[in-house]
Amino acid sequence: MKRLPSTSSIVAPAPRSPRAKAKAATKRTEDGLPVHSFQTLLADLATLTQNQVRPRGVDGATLDILATPTPLQQRAFDLLGVSARL
Repeated sequence: MKRLPSTSSIVAPAPRSPRAKAKAATKRTEDGLPVHSFQTLLADLATLTQNQVRPRGVDGATLDILATPTPLQQRAFDLLGVSARL
C-alpha cells in the first residue's frame, strides 16, 4: 500500500484560487453583480412580477405583461438557458 506524504490529507480543504479569494473579498462576481447564495438568489428572482393590464374602453380585454428582469435576474436566466418571457 502506497502512503501519502504526512503533510497531505485527503480530507483537507482544497486551496482557494485567487479568483475565488477576490470574489469572497469583494462580494461581487467578475461581471460586477452581487454574490448570492441559492436562497438569496431565489428571493431575488421571486421579485420578478407578471402584471395584468386592462385597457380603458375595452371590456373584458386584458394583457399579461412581465416586468423587465434586473441585470442579475437576466444573468441567472441566461445561465439556466431559459427565457424570462411569457
